[in-house]
Amino acid sequence: MHPTIDKVTQRIIERSRATRQGYLDRMNALKAQSPHRSSLSCGNLAHGFAACSQADKDTLKFMNKANVAMVSAYNDMLSAHQPYEKFPDIIREAAHGMGSVAQFAGGTPAMCDGVTQGQPGMELSLFSRDTIAMSTAVALSHNMFDATLLLGICDKIVPGLLIGSLSFGYLPTILVPAGPMPSGLPNKEKQRIRQLYAEGKVGKDELLEAESESYHSPGTCTFYGTANSNQLLVEVMGLHLPGAAFVNPGTPLRDALTRAATEQVIRLSKPHGSELGLGDMVDEKSIVNALVALLVTGGSTNHTIHWIAIARSAGIIIDWNDYAELSSVVPSMTRIYPNGQEDVNAFHEAGGTPYLIRELLDGGYLHNDVETVVGHGLERYAQMPVLDGDELVWKPAVEKSRWPEVLSSASEPFAPNGGLKVLDGNLGRGVIKVSAVAPEHHRIEAPAVVFNDQNDLKAAFEAGELDKDCIVVVRFQGPKANGMPELHKLTPYLGVLQDRGYKVGLVTDGRMSGASGKVPAAIHVYPEALDGGALARVRDGDVICLDAEQGSLSVRVDEQEFSARESAKADLSTYHHGYGRELFGWLRRSASTPEEGASFFWNHDA
Repeated sequence: MHPTIDKVTQRIIERSRATRQGYLDRMNALKAQSPHRSSLSCGNLAHGFAACSQADKDTLKFMNKANVAMVSAYNDMLSAHQPYEKFPDIIREAAHGMGSVAQFAGGTPAMCDGVTQGQPGMELSLFSRDTIAMSTAVALSHNMFDATLLLGICDKIVPGLLIGSLSFGYLPTILVPAGPMPSGLPNKEKQRIRQLYAEGKVGKDELLEAESESYHSPGTCTFYGTANSNQLLVEVMGLHLPGAAFVNPGTPLRDALTRAATEQVIRLSKPHGSELGLGDMVDEKSIVNALVALLVTGGSTNHTIHWIAIARSAGIIIDWNDYAELSSVVPSMTRIYPNGQEDVNAFHEAGGTPYLIRELLDGGYLHNDVETVVGHGLERYAQMPVLDGDELVWKPAVEKSRWPEVLSSASEPFAPNGGLKVLDGNLGRGVIKVSAVAPEHHRIEAPAVVFNDQNDLKAAFEAGELDKDCIVVVRFQGPKANGMPELHKLTPYLGVLQDRGYKVGLVTDGRMSGASGKVPAAIHVYPEALDGGALARVRDGDVICLDAEQGSLSVRVDEQEFSARESAKADLSTYHHGYGRELFGWLRRSASTPEEGASFFWNHDA
């Protein structure tokens, strides 16, 4: 192992010793009671299989056959999840072929950040993760099940499914992806049309046509945002079948992988003699593997929040210093939009996750001694699934990348580090992704232009008020203020300013998502403005220095004067009602900091 990766792993193990042991003790106590339906009364069990066929009832009366829970985030509106409509029938048939049963245990909400971006519904997005976690727990609470299949892909959905199912970590669990849509309009062209629209040079009809050509069919959006980062991280953790992440939906190979996942989770179940559950597989080493995978691929900044919450669900405590130290030594191996121009289909064609895993294992960047859903050791994940006639088989990853401009080797990476930095200073603590930012923009010092509402930036841009070197501060966007919406719709305006030759940056207590791009952005800054953060004391014209090279974020104002300033106030009442936002007030008030997972599930000192 690379010494720094080993050092960070050991630090996490020591930091988490008490909480991890407490989690394992709880899971072992529950495991000893399974299969849980044996403890159900006759009335309980009769309710549990009342709607089943007689054959399934006969199977479920005995405790030596597995009952697989399906927890799905299917809906028609979300393109990535629309293919899940047909998965339950495939899974039931595969389970019957193993002499077992599969029941649809429950559905979870699944919102699309692409639909809600810049809209009021986006203010529910972050908290949908913990809502999904609770929904997953409700689905599994009936104690009818011996194994779990999780059907989900996007943004907050995979983290929510994992958090919820880790409360049932004694059950073997496999995540079942559905795959990305085929490639559409090239990302460079989509980006060009967006910026032309921001400048008023093309109309809404042209913009809609471009967006429709980009997002055009069932499947995950093909850029490397949070959804596709989810898939890659989960696979590197050994929670998918090998090579399953980026196989397109509606193909024979995709259906074969779904059947194989069903068969494998049944083999992992206690009725089939296995003792390992999800909680055994999500350990300190697999979490570090996920962080390494995130960093070497320039993945979504949302995972500086979500994977902290996932880890805590398994009793593991990680923080941003762990991310930053790992980022300083792992190579940058991919150029996938927004960190390049090609998409995840190109990444998959180049060699995909199996090639990436083999390179990282050979370089000492991943822990091999981990438990996965296909057995001990991660080397099995250096294989790609293919169909040999009707038979699903796995073949070794390609020896060399088929597309070196998209996927490099570990020995000849695009950059020597992972491109994620932690920023500290008198404005607070945040993170910045610089993998898509040109080196000349890694340090920006410029006067502040302050907004309390992201919607005000568009008007200022159109009025020419931002045609200058500036650092845009968008505050009152944290979890306690309005649910920490992504601010991705600001990207075209800031990109235009940068293209006009201005030095421009962004500082916010909000999020920028997996689509963080070429403009330097200090995000997730906390304490947030509503919670006593220094951002509330920044004024227009204050000189801010955003320095990703030194890891600092500061305002150039006399310390005594700055401390004495009265904090700005913002009327947030319009953000707390309508579109269901009134139902989430208790989540806003209880949310922890981003570095603690922005969750209400755990005490801050957990």
